[in-house]
Amino acid sequence: MSRRERGKRWRPGDPDRPGHADAGPGRRLGVDVGSVRVGLALSDPGPVLATPLTTLARDEAADRDIDQLGALVAEHGVVEVVVGLPRTLAGDHGASADYARRYAAKIAERVTPVPVKLADERLTTVSATRMLSDLGVRGRRQRQVIDQAAATEILQGWLDARAAALRPQPDTCEENS
Repeated sequence: MSRRERGKRWRPGDPDRPGHADAGPGRRLGVDVGSVRVGLALSDPGPVLATPLTTLARDEAADRDIDQLGALVAEHGVVEVVVGLPRTLAGDHGASADYARRYAAKIAERVTPVPVKLADERLTTVSATRMLSDLGVRGRRQRQVIDQAAATEILQGWLDARAAALRPQPDTCEENS
């Protein structure tokens, strides 16, 4: 985290903070939103590990993907949905971030009372693409799973940050002898 980000106060629309208003134990669903496809990842109940779940076709006209996502939340007993919020390397928001916020709002309407959080997803698709290429997954096959891989990166980052935020801090006060 840069000095600029550390000194910056949280504003509505910024990514949420993992561990803040935590939903407790249970599965989390990670969402990588695109204009064509939506990648999904699911955590274990721990929640410690994120794994790819599926890719949905984006349906802006009828929102069938939102309905499918809502059904998956119910089917898997999800306690929190984490939607990737695209940002530039400088931390700025653009059209993609606005699209992700609108999508997250639609999810929230569909899955109430399950909380929907926004997670900073800078470079997740780049990282997922590199990982898939390293594994020899390229071309058409990569396009089929890249959104799931990006959703897994988003969710795993959230789970790791959540665990760190909820970890008890050691007492740094030393007794004078």
